[in-house]
Amino acid sequence: MPLSTSRKAQATLLVVLSILLLGGFLATSLVSYYSSRDSIRYSIVNTELPLTSDNIYSEIQKDLIRPTQIASMMARDTFLRDWALDGERDAEPMTRYLREIQEHYGTFTSFFISEKTRTYYQAKGVLKQVKEEEPRDAWYFRVRSMVEPYEISVDPDMANGDQLTFFINFKVFDYQNNFIGVAGVGLTVDAVVKLVDDYQQRYDRSIYFSDSQGRLVLTGAKGGPMGIQRGQRISDIPGLETLQSKLPAPKSGRYSYQEHGRGHFLNVRYIPELDWYLFVDKHEEGALASIRHSLYLNLLICALISALVLGLVFIATRRYQQRIAALATTDSLTGLPNRRGFDLLAAQALQEALREQSPLSALLIDLDNFKQLNDTHGHLAGDQVLRGFSLALQSNLRQSDIICRWGGEEFILLLKDTGSSTARQLAEKIRQQTEQEVFAFNGVNLRVTTSIGISELHRDDNLERILARADRALYRAKQSGRNRVCEETFAP
Repeated sequence: MPLSTSRKAQATLLVVLSILLLGGFLATSLVSYYSSRDSIRYSIVNTELPLTSDNIYSEIQKDLIRPTQIASMMARDTFLRDWALDGERDAEPMTRYLREIQEHYGTFTSFFISEKTRTYYQAKGVLKQVKEEEPRDAWYFRVRSMVEPYEISVDPDMANGDQLTFFINFKVFDYQNNFIGVAGVGLTVDAVVKLVDDYQQRYDRSIYFSDSQGRLVLTGAKGGPMGIQRGQRISDIPGLETLQSKLPAPKSGRYSYQEHGRGHFLNVRYIPELDWYLFVDKHEEGALASIRHSLYLNLLICALISALVLGLVFIATRRYQQRIAALATTDSLTGLPNRRGFDLLAAQALQEALREQSPLSALLIDLDNFKQLNDTHGHLAGDQVLRGFSLALQSNLRQSDIICRWGGEEFILLLKDTGSSTARQLAEKIRQQTEQEVFAFNGVNLRVTTSIGISELHRDDNLERILARADRALYRAKQSGRNRVCEETFAP
């Protein structure tokens, strides 16, 4: 097989293997990735988010609903109602009561406002008189006139340096269900926001709350999705424009939406104690980051394995080709170059000699009466003689000289930088050594002689001509009685 064809076949093999390996690994990795992605999505929507919502609801019951229950308890407390109905004659008992509520339950503030006297009682004492014309007192009159028993509002706390506070404002009624005032407790906004931030950090989710009208009432410090702030509507979140229409009915649910091409999973839970909706929002990118990382890692490992396999295949095929090439150019019996190998080496040596105008001589060597030796002692004996002769022949040569088993019992030597006189001396030395050499085989000492033909390269010569002249010289040596050296003269 020509070298170029062999290399082309090798390249084709590597390309096909690359396609098969990379295609197989890629298909396997992608199937695994999409299966894992679907499994994670299902787990998030049906397990993780509902479970997180349940856990946060339990936290809310402790952190937010409990203050609501405290305010509800105050509104039904017989001491508070009896004290108000008794004419509010001494503020100290009410102040002490509010202070005990605040200290015992850990609220930021506690208060009672009497409808009869419009007096604002606080844990520190009487704060002020509320007035309808005072804008900062508008919340009281709003609570007084509303149908619902309570509200949760965010207002400045006048008793604590106008610090923004979550107030739970409960209407207070006497025993005949007549309105007699408003009582409640307050938590600082910072404390409540910190609770939400703690939820978000603990559960690695975006958490926010809205009222039944879809208005955000509570978020973390950084706001809700896309930075939406308290007071804005759910419909302001890209992808949730239609969700608001589903909220007025107290109903929980599972949703998914797209925000600028990024997927979100959403669990909504109604909190009847607050008349709020709890939103637990999970960003798809974060949820799939681990399996996407695994995909990239798998693809990298696959690429490395493919590169390793292809490298090993390349090395193996290259060695195989080299082995095939060596077998094609080497004589299996003697280990010397055969005719094909000699042609490759001789063509290069001939070009160098013609280019550099250096001498080049050829010796064509034939073992005399070799057929008779094979007939007498067998082919194995002949093979032993050929191997021994080739070893002896190589011992007389330089590394730059070219030797070849031409076929059968014939050998060729191509001597670089060697003229005919030097070539004749070497040929004579080879003839004499061979004549004296003994080749042992199965206890029999075998001997052979050689006939040698010599020719020298001349200007405008080629390989065929120099070898043809050496062949004619060998023929003369054989015709002259064998075991001799003859030189063929150049005839232009």
